[in-house]
Amino acid sequence: MPLNMTKIAFRSESPATLRRWLESHANLGEARLTTRYKPKRFEEMSGGSLFWIHQKKFVGRSPLIGFMDNGEGRQWIRLEPKLIAVQPTPRRAHQGWRYLEEADAPADLGEGAEGAEEMPAEMLGELANLGLV
Repeated sequence: MPLNMTKIAFRSESPATLRRWLESHANLGEARLTTRYKPKRFEEMSGGSLFWIHQKKFVGRSPLIGFMDNGEGRQWIRLEPKLIAVQPTPRRAHQGWRYLEEADAPADLGEGAEGAEEMPAEMLGELANLGLV
């Protein structure tokens, strides 16, 4: 099972804003985030995802492509330029990124969850508990 990571969607007003930012990099084939250090467990992350936290809840994930030195003494976290909606699950805020085991990762929302990022997280959580999304 691949290892995942979590990160706060810093400066993102909503999951929709995050989705637009990621998709704006589609012509490049990847979106990049800068971090100080390459994760020590980066080899375990092959096939993993970066799970985004917004307003203290998981809102989506972006598949990891890999890591690359940016030439300025830092690393790029390379992501597929898409946001896959996940079950809104409470998560405490943190700085930087953290590891997330596959067993602890929230499940993806179904195909019928288009526009789910525009719903309030509490409402989406209630609908998910009822099995409606």
